[in-house]
Amino acid sequence: MWIIYALVSAFFASLVAIFGKIGLKDIDSTLATTIRSVVMALFLLLVSFSLKKFNGFSSDFFGSKEFLFIVFSGVAGALSWLFYFFALKNGDATTVSAIDRLSIVFVAILAGIFLAEGFTVYKIVGVAMIAVGAFLTILK
Repeated sequence: MWIIYALVSAFFASLVAIFGKIGLKDIDSTLATTIRSVVMALFLLLVSFSLKKFNGFSSDFFGSKEFLFIVFSGVAGALSWLFYFFALKNGDATTVSAIDRLSIVFVAILAGIFLAEGFTVYKIVGVAMIAVGAFLTILK
């Protein structure tokens, strides 16, 4: 089932590039990212409340290591969006999105270092193909 969720995620991520590129025509990329973030936060709060995700929520979570890493993830995501929208405003959607997908390469490397995820021949070849594919999209 996780594969279906990942494919749906990829589809909606593609819409971020398309809608974002259109929306960035006459607006500053930082302001656009801020608006996007507010919309996302409000939407996700609505979803979390409607699905009753806050029921049984412990206030101890806010002092936990997990909370700290969720905060780090939020800051990293915000920085990613800032740079993504800046690049999208100034570059082609296809090229910017392909280069942004190099995050998969970085995830593979960092997951190997920090999460002790193994490297197989298939994973190395797949990640290398993603890197080559991203590079090929920037060639004219």
